[in-house]
Amino acid sequence: MTSTTILAIIIIYFGILIIISRVVSKKDSSNDTFFKANKNSKWYLVAFGMIGTALSGVTFISVPGEVGAPSGEQFKYFQFILGNALGFIIIAKVLLPLYYRLNLTSIYGYIEGRLGYYSYKTSAGIFLISRTIGSAFRLYLVVIVLQRYVFDDFGVPFWATVLISLLLIFAYTYKGGLKTIIITDTLQTVFLVSSVFFTIYFICDSLDLNLPQAFETVKNSNYSKIFFFEDFISSKFHFVKQILGGMFVTIAMVGLDQDLMQKNLSCKNIGEAQKNMFTFTGIFVIINLFFLGVGALLYIYANKNGIAVPTEMGKPRTDLLFPEIAFNYLTIVPAVIFLLGLTAATFATTDSALTALTTSFCVDFLGMDKAENLANKNNVKNRHLVHVAFSLLMFVVIIIFNSLNDKSVVSMIFRIASYTYGPLLGLYSFGLFMKKLAVKDKLVPFICVLSPALTYFIATYSKEWLSGYVFDNELIIVNGLITFLLVLTISKKQQLTSITRSE
Repeated sequence: MTSTTILAIIIIYFGILIIISRVVSKKDSSNDTFFKANKNSKWYLVAFGMIGTALSGVTFISVPGEVGAPSGEQFKYFQFILGNALGFIIIAKVLLPLYYRLNLTSIYGYIEGRLGYYSYKTSAGIFLISRTIGSAFRLYLVVIVLQRYVFDDFGVPFWATVLISLLLIFAYTYKGGLKTIIITDTLQTVFLVSSVFFTIYFICDSLDLNLPQAFETVKNSNYSKIFFFEDFISSKFHFVKQILGGMFVTIAMVGLDQDLMQKNLSCKNIGEAQKNMFTFTGIFVIINLFFLGVGALLYIYANKNGIAVPTEMGKPRTDLLFPEIAFNYLTIVPAVIFLLGLTAATFATTDSALTALTTSFCVDFLGMDKAENLANKNNVKNRHLVHVAFSLLMFVVIIIFNSLNDKSVVSMIFRIASYTYGPLLGLYSFGLFMKKLAVKDKLVPFICVLSPALTYFIATYSKEWLSGYVFDNELIIVNGLITFLLVLTISKKQQLTSITRSE
């Protein structure tokens, strides 16, 4: 498939999203529509649309690519996914009821009522930093694919590709916000899910395999090992580490993250929000298993046809194996399907993140949801400026990351999440489990800086101090625990507040 064809498909795709945005936001582009979709979202649309948001281009490219990585990962990621599922259940049963009882627009309002002003601002600030970095990484992954297979042919520099991508996302999110996102994410998830199944079909067809034969081929290959119980101390792949890491990363990156929780809070009531979460969890687990299957089939196809893993700066980039095969070895139809799936997966994540970042800053730092500020005529204008600012910030982060990155994006994202979301896990755990204690609020920001630093120090020397123990995603538990214990040292007994009573 030529670069001109790819570019034409992308233009048509974004044209459709922009038209949807105009239709949705034509009648109402108020802050209530942007922040909460008027609290009138259908749970089944939210559940299906969240698939695209939660998976992203990382799942679409990096997860299949890591199946055949030299480190021998195979299907070990599915252990992490099972941990994710446990985390989603905890979110639905514990955190969602709390957020609905407090009628929150920003979930960090809980911290303000429970721990205090500085803790609240710190929590919201952690989210802004974490989500900006995480979303920039996800978008970066797709931009390097577009750059390699499309824009290099037109002589467009990398920074311009990033800027064009962000401008397109801005064009269909800045007015309708969450209400637009719920509709567009549903459409994008259709593309993403369809692309998974069609990709499996086309690769099987190229390998002259029917589906039962493909299942047996993957099962008997060197790529299909799911559960790793060997060497708990030194292996990052051990079942217990992956389950615990998956569970707590999910609680932090989803349950304590304004992005995905904002969609849940747009449902009419807690019952519909929980139906959304349970439905989403089931689909999420199944789709990720299919992504791993795609990875195994890609490596089987590559080995059969003598296709090497693409390199960048002399190093193998497993992230690029999927696009390499889709664009250069399969026919035009699977190439188009891959492109639509990749585009949908990544931009569904980025548009949602920009909306959540804008919401959090407007609510948590500008106080646009406060009664005294609701009548401010400049609220919508200021919201637009904030939306522009975060788009530009994401642009800068991607450019910086492009100059530094030399690792698989999927591992980098979850490693950074262990450091940035860990303090949120500690603060919320303290708020929920230590209801009779109040904290010295002004010291909390310092703790939230100290905790990741101590966590990094422990992870660096864990082999020497812990008899060869190597941390993986469960490092977020250590970070959260350190935050919890440090906050405990600056706390004292208190009278129950309205927030603690509501829990």
